[in-house]
Amino acid sequence: MKKSKRAAPFFGLNEPLPVFLALLLGFQHALAMLTGIITPPIIIAGQGGAALGLNDTQYLVSTALIVCGILSSIQITRFHLYRSPYYIGTGLISVVGTSFTIIPVATGAFTQMYRTGFCPSAADGSKLPCPRGYGALLGTSCLCSLLEIGLSFTKPAVLKKVFPPLVTGPTVFFFARYNSDPVQTNISSQVMLIGISLIQSGFQDWAGGSGTPGCITRPTSGPYTVCPEVGAPHALPWGSAEYIGLGFSVFITIILCEKFGSPIMKSCAVFVGLLVGSIIAAATGYFSSAGIKAAPVASFIWVTTYPLTIYAPIILPLLAVYIVLMMEAIGDISATCDVSRLKVEGPLFDSRIQGGVLADGFNGLLAGLCTITPMSTFAQNNGVIALTRCASRKAGYAACFFLIVMGIFSKFAAALVAIPAPVRGGLTTFLFSSVAVSGIRIISTITFTRRNRFILTASLALGYGAILVPNWFSYVFTYRGNNRAKEGFLNAIVLVLETGFALTAFSAILLNLILAEEEHDEPNTLTANRADDDDDVEEWQKIRKRPANRKGEKSDEEMDIQGG
Repeated sequence: MKKSKRAAPFFGLNEPLPVFLALLLGFQHALAMLTGIITPPIIIAGQGGAALGLNDTQYLVSTALIVCGILSSIQITRFHLYRSPYYIGTGLISVVGTSFTIIPVATGAFTQMYRTGFCPSAADGSKLPCPRGYGALLGTSCLCSLLEIGLSFTKPAVLKKVFPPLVTGPTVFFFARYNSDPVQTNISSQVMLIGISLIQSGFQDWAGGSGTPGCITRPTSGPYTVCPEVGAPHALPWGSAEYIGLGFSVFITIILCEKFGSPIMKSCAVFVGLLVGSIIAAATGYFSSAGIKAAPVASFIWVTTYPLTIYAPIILPLLAVYIVLMMEAIGDISATCDVSRLKVEGPLFDSRIQGGVLADGFNGLLAGLCTITPMSTFAQNNGVIALTRCASRKAGYAACFFLIVMGIFSKFAAALVAIPAPVRGGLTTFLFSSVAVSGIRIISTITFTRRNRFILTASLALGYGAILVPNWFSYVFTYRGNNRAKEGFLNAIVLVLETGFALTAFSAILLNLILAEEEHDEPNTLTANRADDDDDVEEWQKIRKRPANRKGEKSDEEMDIQGG
């Protein structure tokens, strides 16, 4: 007699979960987050940012892991604010990590700081470490986080009305829900133009290294005639075939995981690619163990500190960053409710959105005080929930535990920092490109009336222009006086107009407010939020090993996805 197949059990939000299973699933969540957490601090502390040096970079990577573990636990726990209807946290597996959104603002700000003398430079023009500039970035970020904290007390429906897909589309991406309901669409916020602008940095690392001055200019003398510098293991000129091949090993591994890997392996494809590339780099002599040996055994928050100040020119760009982070939180929390088989409408859902956005802003403030750049809610862990059929908060707490342990043992962070630039480049090129593709996806969900096309054209034209010609507004103001307030105000205007995603966001919001709505002048067509429905259902059927129902009938998978 043929045995009937049994589906794996689904562990709900507060259902009992064996300790070993919780640890195993928590480790899976931690691995899914790892590469996203360590990338921003490495970029911001590198030559393209504050040029802080090896020791500071190791400290920031360690601290990022620790802070992400602590702040994720705030989102997972969900605290009620005394004598109020408000909460902080979602009560879901809503994990947070260092945000990519800050990178274009940070790199643009440091370029301006070095140009104006706020950060020191050597006689030959090379960047010297600028802890003062990094502290200014953190202090200004803490100030701007108050915007998201304030907006968290606004109803989610109002926020979505003020920031519709037409406005968020050019700057944020669509997080695809595993849902066939056309009414429920989730907007998640990663910046499309951030992805496009950062692909350049990823490709530069792929070829040997990024940041100027450095080996990317292929100088004929000095310490940067080879990458990463003279005296480094297996140092080669920028763009050497060996570097290209090393980065390609990471990229092709990610593709192979997607083609042949199990569902769990697919969710960790980026980490697997990083692991394979690192093994190849170590076997062929590209790793330097000096930094790992010199690193302390343990580290924690505030082992190194930076002077917190306010740098006025980056206030407006950072306000745009926190608007983007808020929209990301709304979309990711909605998706987490969906895959956790919880309602995605009603008072409890709205309360989770409010608590999640408040925690997101509060986490940005705490992160700055803990010497780390702003946090964002991570979306990739929703895939882990769906694949493992576990939404239990115990797995989330286990992930927090592993992140904190990884951060405390600073030798682990030192090993991550020692990964050669071409390996990181192959990885980050894929990550940043996926952000850009996701931005295209949300734009495709918009009905293309004449008004909408006009707004997209105008806002994207300015954003793309600022990315392709980053110094286009650098020579407009010629003021060279001693009025620091006036100089800071002019620098703020320049920085906003040279930051592609901020320019696009502000222009799209303005045009959406001043241009009147019009009737649809074109018929509705199949758009991205519906086009993949059949493929999504088929993929879930493969994952769960369940036969498809007859056409026209809802399968168990569809009912699960919809929370039915």
